[in-house]
Amino acid sequence: MRVAIAGAGGVGRSIAAELSGSGHEVLLIDRDTRAIGVDELPRVEWLLADACELASLEDARLSDFDAVVAASGDDKVNLVVSLLAKTEFGVGRVIARINDPRNEWLFTESWGVDMAVSPPRLIAALVDAPDTDVEDELAAEASGGVSLPETDLLEFTLPDDTPHDGRLVAEFTAVLPEGVVLVAVVRAGRAHPPEAAMPLRGGDGLVFLGSADAVEELGVLLAPEPG
Repeated sequence: MRVAIAGAGGVGRSIAAELSGSGHEVLLIDRDTRAIGVDELPRVEWLLADACELASLEDARLSDFDAVVAASGDDKVNLVVSLLAKTEFGVGRVIARINDPRNEWLFTESWGVDMAVSPPRLIAALVDAPDTDVEDELAAEASGGVSLPETDLLEFTLPDDTPHDGRLVAEFTAVLPEGVVLVAVVRAGRAHPPEAAMPLRGGDGLVFLGSADAVEELGVLLAPEPG
């Protein structure tokens, strides 16, 4: 099986070591040169690239892989990687790591995630659950069996004359309607994680996850009526 792993931190490396040791073909993708350790994992292929960029995943020929693991330490990155892997490259199995349990509700099939794993939640289950319930807790976690609210993928394009031109993502997300999360900025055909210091531009595509009930309020924020 061919497996691509986005994120060459401790978790990504451990997964790569296990999979390569079991005979799978593994590609590790990371944009940080300090994360590359060819000598440490000689059986693993390495790609120095941003896994959130469509062009990078095209270079990696992601459509040739059987599975993708989004294992970075940033939940926004893992969501973007999962979406691109599933919708743009048709990867059959996408597994995502959840770093912050509060973001668990975001990791659904609508975002391309077939299975989501939250290490903090798994550990908490082992501590809190009675011994007889531990296997059930772990099975539910492994199958994505958590109760999640209904959400939709919402996409908007900022008009060229948007009043948000030049506004930092951190400032913009602070005024979003409750329950709406900005998960990607699409610029020049490439999806980028919404980093706090990134300035928005007219023509940017913004991808949100939230309730369909928030569409109207979000539309007013993105394209306010002239005063």
